[in-house]
Amino acid sequence: MIGFLIKLGILLVSLSLFIACTTNPHKATKIATDLAKSATISGDEKVGVKDGNMIVQRKVAMNEELRRLQYEVYELEDRVYGNRKYGSKGLYGALKTCREETVSKKNGGAGKLIWTEPVDRVTDKEDEFNIGIDEKDKIVAVSEEYLKDRIARFNKYRTTLLKRQDEYEEKLEICDAALKAKKEGAASAAE
Repeated sequence: MIGFLIKLGILLVSLSLFIACTTNPHKATKIATDLAKSATISGDEKVGVKDGNMIVQRKVAMNEELRRLQYEVYELEDRVYGNRKYGSKGLYGALKTCREETVSKKNGGAGKLIWTEPVDRVTDKEDEFNIGIDEKDKIVAVSEEYLKDRIARFNKYRTTLLKRQDEYEEKLEICDAALKAKKEGAASAAE
């Protein structure tokens, strides 16, 4: 009886370790990607047969996919908020300029600025580093993040920025229409 309980205990511990390992979303797992009768559709897409099923498979190197996602997010943020380094204003800056022109006295405005919400950049470009000495006795700074967490974070950034892009485009269209009406009104009043 004691031997049975020991074996049962070992089995339960082994099973719980196995379940813990398989539920860790950050653990690298093997993925079968071989396709029979495959043909390339484009650079990273193939059509073929896997387990008897016809499938389309997209296989990308994660370093390239993460780089693409990060560039897309940073480019989107620059399109929305501009980039000081390159002197671009983005949609936010264009909206601010439009609002300044709308209230300008030369366009029939009161000359009083309209409030524009403050810039609220989404990405956190500053990594937190652990500073120390590495295996080669070099002083280094290291930041680490789980790959799936980083991808999820950048997908959230992209969703937020796409929403803000739509909002600023709409606000800018409204402002441009108001500015056009004020300019036409100022021009007809001058006649």
